[in-house]
Amino acid sequence: MTISLQYCQVTVTDVDESIPFYRDGLGLDVRNDVGSDSFRWVTLGSGGQDAPEFVLSPPHAGRSEADGDALQDLLAKGVLPIIVLRTDDLDATFERLRQFGAEVLQEPIDQPWGPRDCAFRDPSGNTVRISASAPA
Repeated sequence: MTISLQYCQVTVTDVDESIPFYRDGLGLDVRNDVGSDSFRWVTLGSGGQDAPEFVLSPPHAGRSEADGDALQDLLAKGVLPIIVLRTDDLDATFERLRQFGAEVLQEPIDQPWGPRDCAFRDPSGNTVRISASAPA
């Protein structure tokens, strides 16, 4: 049996405001843009058709009012789970995001537990860590 990640849901305050960070800053491709009622989901990815994707959606999309409100509060506090990505060129990725204007939380450093990584906040306050791929 094989199990793989299909997509990861990323809660954002404003889908339109978040697309440039993920599309232009991280270099992901917009693969799907779906509206339902007053909400919208946008799927972005990189690599082949079977590669994992990110789905950007607002807190209230597909949720009860109370659950959406609770998720909105957690998003505003910046305490939602961290998104961790890997790249084959950490320094170039860092520079592209910094030039793009993303909020830098940590410049690239070698961590004592192993990886070289950096960290940013997306426009909604989500923490996005980026690690260097292990040398071949």
